[in-house]
Amino acid sequence: MTLAFASARALAQKIRDKEISARELTDYYLGRIERFDGAVNAVPVRDFERARAAADAADRAQAEGRSLGPLHGLPMTIKEAYDIAGLPTTWGHPAFKDNVAREDAVMVQRLKAAGAHFLGKTNVPINLADFQSYNEIYGTTNNPWDLTRTPGGSSGGSAAALAAGFCGLEAGSDIGGSIRNPAHFCGVYGHKPTWGVVPPQGHALPGMVAPPDIAVVGPLARTADDLALAMDIVAGADPLQAPGWTLNLARPQKRSLSEYRVAVWPDDPRAPVSAAIAGRIQSLGDQLGKCGAIVSDTARPEIDLDISHQAYIYMLCGVTGAGLSDEFFRTLQNTAEGFAPEDKGRLPTRMRALVQTHRDWLHWHNRRETMRLAWRQFFNHWDILLCPQVATTAFPHDHSELETRKLLVDGTAQEYFQQIFWSGLVTVSYLPSTVFPTGPGADGLPIGVQAVSAEFNDYTSIHFAHLMELEFGGFVAPPGFAD
Repeated sequence: MTLAFASARALAQKIRDKEISARELTDYYLGRIERFDGAVNAVPVRDFERARAAADAADRAQAEGRSLGPLHGLPMTIKEAYDIAGLPTTWGHPAFKDNVAREDAVMVQRLKAAGAHFLGKTNVPINLADFQSYNEIYGTTNNPWDLTRTPGGSSGGSAAALAAGFCGLEAGSDIGGSIRNPAHFCGVYGHKPTWGVVPPQGHALPGMVAPPDIAVVGPLARTADDLALAMDIVAGADPLQAPGWTLNLARPQKRSLSEYRVAVWPDDPRAPVSAAIAGRIQSLGDQLGKCGAIVSDTARPEIDLDISHQAYIYMLCGVTGAGLSDEFFRTLQNTAEGFAPEDKGRLPTRMRALVQTHRDWLHWHNRRETMRLAWRQFFNHWDILLCPQVATTAFPHDHSELETRKLLVDGTAQEYFQQIFWSGLVTVSYLPSTVFPTGPGADGLPIGVQAVSAEFNDYTSIHFAHLMELEFGGFVAPPGFAD
């Protein structure tokens, strides 16, 4: 793997071994951004001078025999939604174009404390509420695999920057697949942590302080091992909990794929996926069986999937409802109609009423707790659930009105937000999920797969993805981005 696409761990090791200085590596990635990002537009917020200064400081520390941490001298980018002191945080919304952060987000603080520094911030959709990444402030981000297609959203700029070789590591956020969708579309690794294990403070607009239900922050990378490295750094108590709260995530005990018990869920009539994606998941299950793993095509959690999806949509609207338009609520109707026929035509209105009452939130929260117990029982018997993340590979840019958008799945039009089923299945019950690349499909575009594990077993899904990488291959650089 060339320097542009090396892992974060390998890059940090090169700096420790003095094969390259932090300043040289920083200038190298800045040069790639200047050379290639005009076409991709992944890094619209640039902080090059401060990045060079931080790299110089890392080199001085090394010359003095001081280590800044496991990411000593590593150049990163990070999703625009995170605060970095002195840089704008807009979430792509024109109303916040002049909002400049005064202090770093907790995630940024922890990555800096581990020795990393930031080249800039990566693009997002307005309000972080789309499977595409475009807005009036920063324009449109394109997929490095095909510039006419979306890199995903809302961490689309994050995944595109990694795929194009603009940085060593990234961090995004996820409530509706916003880490996992872009990882799938761009052929990189992304981890949606268990809810609450990585502090989200500073991933916010002005006035937002409380950690939102079901939303998480987490890493993206070019290897599964880098996801584990990042989680070692960023997971832990938030500032309010730190006086009396510690985190002890279980470490995987298995050494090979043959030791894993894997349930395979390649498709579902509630949100049909393309034959290419369903086939890829089924093929992986078959190959795992040949490796000696215990594999089931029928094992499923004992939950009502209709209720699960309804609970997810209600929770999603409860988190995002204050900042989103009526148009967004109307589009969510299309994904929920099939799950609650009695609500047909009335769901957005009912949602807007429901999210305003704590009593009704408690009702859905109780149902969610029941599902969490069912998932725990499921993962007593199975280590990993393999399932789709999105119905298709990266689709062409579509900036039409949300209510008019459709997603073509093997020639059949689906409602645009119907694909959120696969994200919500995992998200509503706080489960961790690692999306890992499995190579391109027949269309030449990456296919990623979700590896889901039990709550607080984040390192299990990451380790499984790592073993899959060793056995079947991992990240592949998109054509046209070589040095």
